[in-house]
Amino acid sequence: MTLRPVPVNHLLQPLCAGPIDIVGDVHGELGALHQLLAVLGYDSAGHHPAGRRLIFIGDLCDRGEDSPGVFGFVAGLVARGRAQCLLGNHELNLLRGAVKEGNGWFFAEDHDRDSGKFLTTRRATAAERSDIAAFVDTLPVVLERPDLRLVHAAWDDAALDLLRACRGSTGDIYRAYASRAGDVARRSGLAERAAAEWRAHDARLRDPQATVPLLTDVGRLDALYQMANPLRILTSGPEALAGRTFFAAGKWRMLDRVRWWARYHHDIPVLIGHYWRWTTPAARARFSRGEHDLFDGSAWNDWHGAGRNVYCLDFGIGARYRERAAGHDAPGHTRLGAVRWPEREVVTDDGARAPLR
Repeated sequence: MTLRPVPVNHLLQPLCAGPIDIVGDVHGELGALHQLLAVLGYDSAGHHPAGRRLIFIGDLCDRGEDSPGVFGFVAGLVARGRAQCLLGNHELNLLRGAVKEGNGWFFAEDHDRDSGKFLTTRRATAAERSDIAAFVDTLPVVLERPDLRLVHAAWDDAALDLLRACRGSTGDIYRAYASRAGDVARRSGLAERAAAEWRAHDARLRDPQATVPLLTDVGRLDALYQMANPLRILTSGPEALAGRTFFAAGKWRMLDRVRWWARYHHDIPVLIGHYWRWTTPAARARFSRGEHDLFDGSAWNDWHGAGRNVYCLDFGIGARYRERAAGHDAPGHTRLGAVRWPEREVVTDDGARAPLR
């Protein structure tokens, strides 16, 4: 696939100077976003009296009640120079037209509503879909300055080197790498073996209550598409064959996420989203999707990694729709969080504050 040339590599951009507030995954929760910004001292238009600016770590959308509203608000802030925003895996899904659980609001044919899910979620109009697609296609995957690095899921030097050499739209770059992975899968016979393995277990794979064995060829095929594409590595992280299957986001999973931060040896701190971490053990017990705990039960304001300088600020807001469905008017366990920099303080939408440690 030939990539269309562009004047600059839009995927790797400088992070703005000065004091900033980095907001974690929002997942369509517009009300929680406005509440968090009020706690941080911003007015309803996203202006801060001290001149602070907002940075969004990605995953603005899906599952929550008003993804179009979140996109409209954030895109407006970016256009006025009050914010920057990263590409997350949920935005990448929209850009490539990938139908996933929780993103039916974006498509003309809402697959979620057709299956009786996310019935209170506001759907995007045709005009909003066009505006959102255009906005997403401009988003970088990395924002960086001398004292801080931001990426949605994983800082990976090899993936970054590949993207530095790319010229083209985000969608074109994604499709080029996906096409190459597909060629490898076909030539090696992995695609055929995985298809046969899937057919043999098809009925169980469509049942979230079934007992599903680890399908190693299906898992290896998924790993190939994940690990051969630098956009996927940076927006959803490295993955490896799981020890056991688990059901998450509408499908049986054969891959597990990897603690890449255990191998991060740079001095510059990295802030990420993507990986749900929990403010309490009760939250994990209630909303975990069966995956292992990547943070080993560490406190919600703890740094992690080899140099204790990687921090995840996703506190499970993507599960807030489940709290509403259970009849909770106020959040019981899920939070929307932000990190104030250079203060190194984490703040959540319920007003909790703690120093990073």
